[in-house]
Order: sequence, then structure tokens, then C-alpha cells
Amino acid sequence: MATMGPWSRVRVAKCQMLVTSFFVLLLGLSVATLAALTYFGAHFAVIGHASSDRTPYEAMHRWAFYTTSSLAGLLALGAVLGAVATVREAGGLMAGGFLCFALVFGALVQVVFWGFHNPTQVEDAVLDIYDLAYERAVRNLSGTPRQQLVAIQDTFLCCGKSSPFGLLGDAEASLCQGQQAAGQDCLREIRSFLTMHRNVACALTGTGLAITVYAMLLSSFLWFAIRSGGSLDRKGKYTLSRRVPGCQAPEPSFFRHSQRSPTLQPPTEADVVHGCPGARGPLGGPQLLQDD
Repeated sequence: MATMGPWSRVRVAKCQMLVTSFFVLLLGLSVATLAALTYFGAHFAVIGHASSDRTPYEAMHRWAFYTTSSLAGLLALGAVLGAVATVREAGGLMAGGFLCFALVFGALVQVVFWGFHNPTQVEDAVLDIYDLAYERAVRNLSGTPRQQLVAIQDTFLCCGKSSPFGLLGDAEASLCQGQQAAGQDCLREIRSFLTMHRNVACALTGTGLAITVYAMLLSSFLWFAIRSGGSLDRKGKYTLSRRVPGCQAPEPSFFRHSQRSPTLQPPTEADVVHGCPGARGPLGGPQLLQDD
């Protein structure tokens, strides 16, 4: 069975980089959608209206939105840079794409580390806000506290919370009347919603870690291939040009085939003195250049 040559490996890496960039872009759009739902979604918005600016929930809410928005932007930028660099064989753009993937990977590692050490911090903050809104509505059955509690219950399709003693006072019972009385416990419904949201975030985080590692490996391989000054000869074989100190390496053209006829161009005096390989033909004669 024939082994895969350097040219075949580079061509396969290029195709994989384009496909990976497409999936990275999709991942960035998914993260951006999650950020929008987290900040502007009805469930989180109604909780935010019932909380004050000094609660831990507000700080975490803003931090989550800014973090996910930044990650979405870096993923989209890395995908675009990786695809353009692959097509144009631009080492600088490829290095920029690698940097974006590395930044996203580092940020996701920090998110995983924070979630591992604080698994219930978000849930506790949201439940504290509901408990506070519930207590204020019990003390004041009319006015803003009652409206905030009703908005939360209508959004989560729940009603009140279960009493540890199994009995509710007249004030608590008045908060759930009619069809609302058949609703589930709000604490349970809020936990269920947050669990679903956390599962989606964990799935995107795991996918992001895997795809950014793969994208970094591909981008680093293609960057080294571009910097090595590789080219395709007339037979379609991939070769590496040996560099001589003081001579500028020829521009790489991994995937270009020229259909124009070559013309003879004599080497310059500087090329003869320094012995640059790019200035001589295969047998030491004049260099073959393409007509413009």
C-alpha cells in the first residue's frame, strides 16, 4: 500500500482546515445565539427585573454575556482567518487564526475550571432572587413586588413554592389562585430550566475545546508548510526549497498549476555571487520564469 507523500498530506490538511473553519463558524454562531438568549431571553430577563444591581446574579449575568459574546467573536474571526489563509497560503493570516483558536481554548479551560469549582453558584443566585421576590410579594400583595412575582410565575409556568410544613398561610395561598394553583413549584421549575441551560452550555464548551485543539494543530501544520517555502513542480510533486542565508525564499505555491509557457531569464549578478537556488534552473542554468 502506497504511503501518503508530503503533497498529499498538505492537500488533505488544507481540505480539513476549510471544513474545520466551517464548523468553527457554526460553533461561533451557536455561542452567539446562547449569549443572546442568556441576556435577552424572557426567563433571564424577568429574573433580572426582579433583582437589584447589587446582587451577585447581575454581576454573573453581565459576565456571562460578555464572555460568550467575546468567544463567539473570536471563533468567527478565527474561522474566517483560517479559511482565507488556507486559500491564499498566507502565513500571517494563518498565525492570526491560530492565535484566535488559542485564546478561545484558554478561555474555555477557565470556564470549565470555574464551573467545576462553582457548580451551583448560578442556580443559587437565581433561586435567591425568587425567594426575595416571593417574600416581598407576601408582605405586599399589591404593587410592584406582586407584579414581579406574577411575571416570574407566568414565564416559568409555575406557582409559588412548597412549604416545608405542608401548609400555606392566607397570604401565600392568595398568590396562586385559579389555573395558577395547578402549576408546579417554581423552585423546581427554575432548577429544571437552569439544568437544561447548563447542559447546552456544557455541550458547546466541550465541542469548542475539541474543535479548537484540532484547529490549532491544522493551522500550525499549514503555517510551518507555508514558511518552509514548498512548491509544486511541473509533474505535480510537492518539493521543499532549500534556503541559503542571505537569499529570500520563493513565495509558496502549494496548490497552483500554471498553464503559461516559461521564458528564459538570465540570473542577476547578485544571484550568481550569493548562489541563491531560486535564481538558477535545475541544471544550474538560467531561471525559468512565467510570462506576465
